[in-house]
Amino acid sequence: MKRRPIGDHRAEVAAHVAGLARTETIPVTAGLDRVTSRAVHAPHTLPLFDNSAMDGFAVRAADVRVGTPLPVRGRIYAGDAKRHRLPGGAAMAIMTGAPLPRGADAVIPVEQADEADGAVCFRHVPEPGAFVRTAGEDVAVGDLVVAAGTRLAPRHLGALAASGVPTLDVHRRPTVAIVSTGSELIRPGQKPAPGQVFESNSLVLQSLSVKHGAQVTFVASARDDGDFDTILTAACLDADLVLTSGGISMGEREPVRQTLGEHGWFGPIAMQPGGPQGLATWNDTPVCCFPGNPVSILVSFEVLLRDALRAVAGLPPVAPATAPLAHAVTSVAGKTQFLRGVGNPDGTVSPLGGPGSHLAVTAAAADLLIEIDADATELAAGTEVTTWPLT
Repeated sequence: MKRRPIGDHRAEVAAHVAGLARTETIPVTAGLDRVTSRAVHAPHTLPLFDNSAMDGFAVRAADVRVGTPLPVRGRIYAGDAKRHRLPGGAAMAIMTGAPLPRGADAVIPVEQADEADGAVCFRHVPEPGAFVRTAGEDVAVGDLVVAAGTRLAPRHLGALAASGVPTLDVHRRPTVAIVSTGSELIRPGQKPAPGQVFESNSLVLQSLSVKHGAQVTFVASARDDGDFDTILTAACLDADLVLTSGGISMGEREPVRQTLGEHGWFGPIAMQPGGPQGLATWNDTPVCCFPGNPVSILVSFEVLLRDALRAVAGLPPVAPATAPLAHAVTSVAGKTQFLRGVGNPDGTVSPLGGPGSHLAVTAAAADLLIEIDADATELAAGTEVTTWPLT
């Protein structure tokens, strides 16, 4: 059977999930790690009004003489709604954030003043504007606060809230359901009988989906002998996308391929690990079908689905890098190899462990994938290769 080129299949995956992109409006308080779908502009100036940057005394700079007392004609506190006016030849005590009285053009900090008997003496003459926060100094009405496509961090949320922004338009997080298949699967913590293995694929897919902008609404396992279609139907109820693991090879019990074969495409792609792949639709819900070996799951998601899912969530693609090989490697002609590897202190990269798609613990020590082109069968030490960071 002819293998589908990896680039073609990646494009098919992207097209399969592209229709899931949506936007929604949320409160600014729920914005952490969400991605703006529209630029946010300031509805108010910031600061809203001229105010004091220090606890001190509001004055007209021209009235101040070192050592000459000025009468204190009132005290202004943060949150004071009354509009005060500073009399000529006087000072007013003012607290940090309090509105500057009309007529004042500077604030002298308390550390530079001596107040006694209803008057205050100053140790220096301020420049006009000293310790005054001017209205609109940060942003004016209509100024850009956060650009479209921004993944909101705490600093962005602080700026939005301070600007009086109540709601945001963001990219909706796609909902994902995950179904692992295999009659041999048991949960971690159970005692394995002969022929049983611990199920790990659903946790890997769940973690990867969340890290790349989705929310997981359903996780289940299905046996190879009859309950997959029922579980798949349940998975589709609250999910935009279903991810399956296992059950897509050419054996006698391959429930995913046997159930979905007439509803999509199944076949090999020119990639190792992760050669068997499938794309289908069930109950109007797109399904991405991955092989069942633990390393194949990891590589399939990172190589084929990661950037497509990020695009739906409004996130940018993960950028590749290049690095020289620390030592020579061999590869299989006709398949793009993705070797698990590590970066070295000298800037080179080294493959880690063997090519087996079952080596889950070995793969955990890797921090990148080393891409070996399908046409290459042997690469010498020092050859520049493309690398992809592992999530």
